[in-house]
Amino acid sequence: MSEFIQKIRWRPEIGDPSMMGWVTVCAYAIAAIMCWLAARRCGRVNGTAKGSQELWLMVAAFMAVLCVNKQLDLQSLLTDIGRVISWRQGWYEDRREFQKLFIFALLGGFALGAGALLLIYRAFWKRHVLLAIGLVFLGTFIAVRAVSFHHFDVFLKWSPGGVRMNWLLELSGIALIWLAALFDYRVPLGLYRKRLVRS
Repeated sequence: MSEFIQKIRWRPEIGDPSMMGWVTVCAYAIAAIMCWLAARRCGRVNGTAKGSQELWLMVAAFMAVLCVNKQLDLQSLLTDIGRVISWRQGWYEDRREFQKLFIFALLGGFALGAGALLLIYRAFWKRHVLLAIGLVFLGTFIAVRAVSFHHFDVFLKWSPGGVRMNWLLELSGIALIWLAALFDYRVPLGLYRKRLVRS
């Protein structure tokens, strides 16, 4: 076991100590807190869309995981573990094919899960378009980083006016999720629309 651990290159250290790295960490943390507050608010008010509290809690957990992962780079740990396992089991030379299969299976699983959530909680998503767009932005960013095709990597590193596209894509997604949570925390959208209809 100790030999296995020694062969892992990943170390628990800060992965992106730059200003933008910490700005992104703070943005994720704020989004996670706002989503949790929106979940609490929906849980206390009757008449909100089906599954509102559960979905906000899921998004809050997702934001918290991404917040921690932003600096710890846990996907590199998983890659290292896979590398050591492939080396010990003798299929290290074919690891690229296994990596591709794993990534596409993971993305496919996420797509199926997202589709199921869209179908089950249609009413919620109709009232939370900002949240849906924000999650699409983040999902696209994560998928592009995971697949790591050369042309996409070049696009993410492109810096028009000094603003890198990966910052724009990631922070835009976080900001939209934060705004959606803020709106639901102040007045759950289901109730707000009912009040407009009654008035």
